[in-house]
Amino acid sequence: MTQFDLAFSPLVPAPLLIAFALAAFAVAALSLWRGGAAGVLRAIGLALILVALADPALLREERQPLKDIVAVVVDRSASQSIGGRMQQTDRAKEEIEKALAALGDVETRVVEAGAGEAQGDGTRLFGALAQALADAPPERVGAAIFITDGVVHDAPARAAELGFRGPIHALVTGRPGERDRRIELVEAPRFGLVGKEQVIALRVHDSAGSNDVIDLVVRRDGQQINRLRTRAGALTRVAVRIEHGGPNVVELEVPPAPDELTALNNKAVATIEGVRDKLKVLLVSGEPHSGERTWRNLLKADANVDLVHFTILRPPEKQDGTPISELSLIAFPTADLFGRKIREFDLIIFDRYSNQTVLPPIYFENIVRYVREGGALLIAAGPDYSGPDGLFYSPLGKIAPARPDGRIIERPFRASVTEIGGRHPVTRALPGGEKSPPAWSEWFRQVGAEPTRGHTVMAGAEERPLILLSREEKGRVALLLSDQMWLWARNFQGGGPHLELLRRLAHWLMKEPELEEEALRAHARGQELTLERQSLTGEGASVKLRAPSGAERQVSLAAAEPGLSRARLRVDELGLHTVSDGDLVTLVNVGPENPREFREVLSTLDRLKPLAEATGGTARRLSAKSESEIVVPRVAGLRESVSYGGGDYIAIRRTGASVVTGVGVAPLATGFLGLIALLAGVLAGWLWESRRRA
Repeated sequence: MTQFDLAFSPLVPAPLLIAFALAAFAVAALSLWRGGAAGVLRAIGLALILVALADPALLREERQPLKDIVAVVVDRSASQSIGGRMQQTDRAKEEIEKALAALGDVETRVVEAGAGEAQGDGTRLFGALAQALADAPPERVGAAIFITDGVVHDAPARAAELGFRGPIHALVTGRPGERDRRIELVEAPRFGLVGKEQVIALRVHDSAGSNDVIDLVVRRDGQQINRLRTRAGALTRVAVRIEHGGPNVVELEVPPAPDELTALNNKAVATIEGVRDKLKVLLVSGEPHSGERTWRNLLKADANVDLVHFTILRPPEKQDGTPISELSLIAFPTADLFGRKIREFDLIIFDRYSNQTVLPPIYFENIVRYVREGGALLIAAGPDYSGPDGLFYSPLGKIAPARPDGRIIERPFRASVTEIGGRHPVTRALPGGEKSPPAWSEWFRQVGAEPTRGHTVMAGAEERPLILLSREEKGRVALLLSDQMWLWARNFQGGGPHLELLRRLAHWLMKEPELEEEALRAHARGQELTLERQSLTGEGASVKLRAPSGAERQVSLAAAEPGLSRARLRVDELGLHTVSDGDLVTLVNVGPENPREFREVLSTLDRLKPLAEATGGTARRLSAKSESEIVVPRVAGLRESVSYGGGDYIAIRRTGASVVTGVGVAPLATGFLGLIALLAGVLAGWLWESRRRA
């Protein structure tokens, strides 16, 4: 395509050229007024001089037309998977691409947005559009066509923010008259104290405006804990007790409404992190001994531990006649500690305590009941455990994990982790335990005993049980059959991992999730899941993974550490996933707990229509009735126009953009032609003046 144009390259500065033009105009006017035909010749001569100074040239450009750029943005977000929207999208995309190809001179850029994104910020189609047109000159953009359900969260407020002048067209999937019911969390606490209740405030929305009574089911960690009734639009408060430390996953679910679009947002999830205010520990030492300070220092060093410590200095059998009023000892408040206030303690520790008649049998019965109802008991036994006054022969023998055999083994030995202890989270991978023998100092005394329940996780002299852990109904019991842990604490022969071991013991007794010996765990990072099965059997496992949509699949776990199997996989669906191995169930949320993508799933024209109309484009539904039948408008091309759409068509802007491939310049006032013209003007004036004089 050849294009001609006139260009000027003045030989003198523009202000001087303008001054000369004004002077020439004045002289020409005066000459015409006084000289008649001679004035005309003078005016022509001055004009020719002026043209020569302006240096005009004929510019010839060879141009190659460029294609108009049209972006087709295809919404692949999670809400597009509802009903038949994705099928509508695929059909519309195919027909739009064909129509644009038939127009000719169109570069179609198809960009798919939303697929595989976490979508914490919802559907972001305009960000994808900006990336697709990042290298496109704005003057070449002919239009942007969106195929979406209309639930878009990054639409600009003004058309000027688009960065180009082409129209926006929105082809909306779905169908009119859709109905949806969803749960909105108004208030959801992030943290809660273990043993206390937290309140979740919510509201149920129904797009149909129904005022029916709706059943609301509340689950914690997959187990139903409450069922109550509410109405759409009413604020409802739900109290949930925090049962354990770590994540407490609370599900709130309402049943689907008749002809509801989807049940995906009929469920809301709130994860409340359980924290302990303070660990309240009761430590009872039967007598002063070398290891007593080890327990006290360990517990007092932790700011989260509220310690109550009593040492029996004057048992009842040691009466010397001294009046009680003259003693400086504090009386042991047995009635308070083991009666009215026993449930206030998270952990009770008996350190080398024997049945000294300080505690009557009724209080030991209270301790047994306390443990069975969910309490925790740690017995650090000394030689007295094997005697007739030992705790085993009190009512505590009902829950003690080992029976004393009457022996006190007094010879050097090194504690070692048993086979099952190598798979137990309390003793697995203790620092120094990987060596044989373990790189720990020796102990010199151990109580001989035979296990009666639970698991032996550490052994001592003669491979006899040293540390035993057992469950007793809802509670837990730990038994340490030596009183020489203090040798590790005092770094005798290099010491040992007493801090780590005692910390793990306390946390296991407190039912901390990471120390459960039989546990199923799931963690999400982005859309990658890590599944773990902790088991004392040490075998690999297979678990069932159920997605929010109900789709299920089996996942095989591979051995990762002793007693621990693991698998990593990627999931496509957002929301709450359920993992089960037949006995244990755990929940894990992928992406935001309540994705913005599913808060509003009704297809709509309202969000894109104002922007489309501001650019001269249109927003219309692909289907007026059923989702299976769609009507794709025909595509036309228009020059600059106010409107780019009508009843049955949408149009792109024909930009007329081109690129210069060659340039030719032909001077008009310089060279031979200019000289001839100037001489001709001078000669004509001279001849005319000579003729007048004759």
